Amino acid sequence: MEQNKKKKVAYFYDPEVGNYYYGQTHPMKPHRIRMTHNLLLNYGLYEHLEIYRPNPARDDELTRFHSDEYIEFLRLITPDNQHEHLRQLKRYNVGEDCPVFDGLYQFCKCYTGGSIGGAVKLNKGQNDVVINWAGGLHHAKRSEASGFCYVNDIVLAILELAKYHRRILYIDIDIHHGDGVEEAFYTTDRVMTVSFHKFGDYFPGTGGLEDIGYDKGKLYSLNCPLKDGIDDESYEQLFKPIMTKVMERYDPDAIVFQSGADSLSGDRLGCFNLSIKGHAECLKFMTTFGKPMLVLGGGGYTIRNVARCWAYETGCLLNVDLEDNLPQNDYIEYFGPEYRLHFTPSNMENQNEREYLEKVRNKILQNLQLIEPAPNVPFHNVPSDALELDERPDADLLDDDERGEGGAGDEKKKLWAGEVDGSYGEGEKPNRNVSDIEPSKRSSRNKTNGVEENGAGDKEAEEATPMDEGKG
Repeated sequence: MEQNKKKKVAYFYDPEVGNYYYGQTHPMKPHRIRMTHNLLLNYGLYEHLEIYRPNPARDDELTRFHSDEYIEFLRLITPDNQHEHLRQLKRYNVGEDCPVFDGLYQFCKCYTGGSIGGAVKLNKGQNDVVINWAGGLHHAKRSEASGFCYVNDIVLAILELAKYHRRILYIDIDIHHGDGVEEAFYTTDRVMTVSFHKFGDYFPGTGGLEDIGYDKGKLYSLNCPLKDGIDDESYEQLFKPIMTKVMERYDPDAIVFQSGADSLSGDRLGCFNLSIKGHAECLKFMTTFGKPMLVLGGGGYTIRNVARCWAYETGCLLNVDLEDNLPQNDYIEYFGPEYRLHFTPSNMENQNEREYLEKVRNKILQNLQLIEPAPNVPFHNVPSDALELDERPDADLLDDDERGEGGAGDEKKKLWAGEVDGSYGEGEKPNRNVSDIEPSKRSSRNKTNGVEENGAGDKEAEEATPMDEGKG
């Protein structure tokens, strides 16, 4: 394991992402990405990062996984014309959990561009770790929105990584099952999916211990179903032995880590009891294996805690310790009255009895023992990169922020029941004029970003099935 090696870390961020708005009472707030970014700046973490603005994903990149018809629908639907397309709204599960809002398609291209762009940088060996906190929308299906997710940036990033990496490990610590990613790779051994999640009468209702994959993918889907109130100690007792065995048996060439923060204590939609340090311990543990890693966001609906968590985890990836007293920042009022980075978990009951956790752990370890170690996949022609990235870190990004699950059937599980939360600041519309600039440069903001949106390369020739690439 590589414990102390200095890692080269890239970070994708678009100042526009915080402007997108699901609606006043909707729990998903892209504004949390801006809050996270602002903490990174004011903690000084930007000095240790290569910062890039992502190129928006192109239509043909999105259709490497999603259907042409679904992407065309997302491209054309708007709040003004949605009443003319009621049948399609129902068909594509767009409405309540996944509303139509201004700029929806641009939002999808924005967060997906960061994840695909991060995969390209890992493919080229330019970075050890790439972070895209705007990504990690794991519920979206091939032709369906689900659970606040429209485009599955994770699947698209994994498909990009699969051009250069024989085996990709996907880890999901969001409180909700990573159903969209699991479903996409359920029949292949090229990708192993591992999800730790609340299971039972809970969205999306999938991810049982017995769900292990199918055909060539049998035993390559791992699900760790959990009950309410799991704490740091119980979570670690599952996570570390399971992931140690995964790394031993599967030996992936690259890791995609979905760091959904709704598994934290006190989340608006969650029911786990993890601290920020307990949550981050999972990510820190996976860095010790020295594999190229793409780190993504995901769920998280108490947005002050999301920003705390992802700022702390960025520091962990950089091996930089952060003071518990929060620095002055543009959103300091969200973090009162303590104004601290860390918070104390609640005293809620941990319903995960020791016997239950041992049963889950032992069954997963038994399944892992059955897989063939490190399946070998021959490579031949490697397709071209999805995105032609600007190779220069985007220093100008810090100077400007002025630019403007479900299966078939009528009844679908909902992630959100539609309640209005009166928590301070959690339901507010984001201020489009607050700064995301480097603290030392706030007096010299540029009016234009100066970052050319590079065109991507030519559309790749026939991509019959997602995992066909590289197979002989």
